[in-house]
Amino acid sequence: MSNQPIILCPGQGAQVIGMGKSWSDASPAARRIFDRADEVLGDRLGAPLSQLCFEGPPERLNRTDIAQPALYVAGVASFHGEFGDLGPSELAAAAGLSLGEYTALHIAGAFSFEDGLELVTLRGRAMQDAAEAADSSMVALIGADEQQANAVCDAARGDGVLVPANFNAPGQIVISGSMAACDRAVDEAGNHGLRATKLAVAGAFHSPIMQPAADRLKEALDGVSVAEPGCPVVSNVTATPHAADSGEDFGARTRRLLVEQLTSPVRWAESCVWLSQNVSGEFHELAPNKVLSGLMRRIDRSVKVTNHDAPRELAS
Repeated sequence: MSNQPIILCPGQGAQVIGMGKSWSDASPAARRIFDRADEVLGDRLGAPLSQLCFEGPPERLNRTDIAQPALYVAGVASFHGEFGDLGPSELAAAAGLSLGEYTALHIAGAFSFEDGLELVTLRGRAMQDAAEAADSSMVALIGADEQQANAVCDAARGDGVLVPANFNAPGQIVISGSMAACDRAVDEAGNHGLRATKLAVAGAFHSPIMQPAADRLKEALDGVSVAEPGCPVVSNVTATPHAADSGEDFGARTRRLLVEQLTSPVRWAESCVWLSQNVSGEFHELAPNKVLSGLMRRIDRSVKVTNHDAPRELAS
């Protein structure tokens, strides 16, 4: 097997106080990423991004508009801390869960660190605003397959919005929509032999309720150059690599799929299966946390993922 790295980049929900600090302390390359992020964003987040990552408080870091740039920066910092100046063509592939797709595209060479940071900062703000404008939520269905998730949504939707939002791993699907529909879904799940848990989230991500955020993101993406990356980067929408097709060049299609991602389900389990079946390399999960390693154990237990939440000499 090739020992080229396959990079997995975490998404919202992986944030934790102290994220990236051990990398910043141990690696000048990682520290430079945090310093550059602080320089670019200034006081737009109410405090330096590095301070929010390292010190919180949690009620700030957990906000969508803070968590998204924080996750992007911590992931990129850990990449440079672990892999140094490894170039995009030296990677086997990359993929990221929702927000993490931007981290993956950046490290694969599709856009600059600064362009990615501006995009995820706007994306987080737009999603926060869309969530606050609608009474909505998300529900985790434990033990469900796609057919069962669709059945729960169809039975509980009523005149609201309710759709599958995240196919994270076998038996772990999240649905998203109007608050009343989510409440009905918790009750409806039992009729299908499933357990359901309402999630503590700002709103109905990856559902039509995010259309206002998608419109704002499209406008921002239209102003960003997106180059063909040096390695395959898997799209959350299609669970296959971003690529040009007969009707669109690479940049146009990638921008379109990143906009669609906000209102479409994240097909993470299928993305990981595509990588394990089509790419030869060693799987590595960037900081923060170990969420994707845990999901991979449910997707394909034979796949080993090396985690980089902290430098190896500090990792337990």
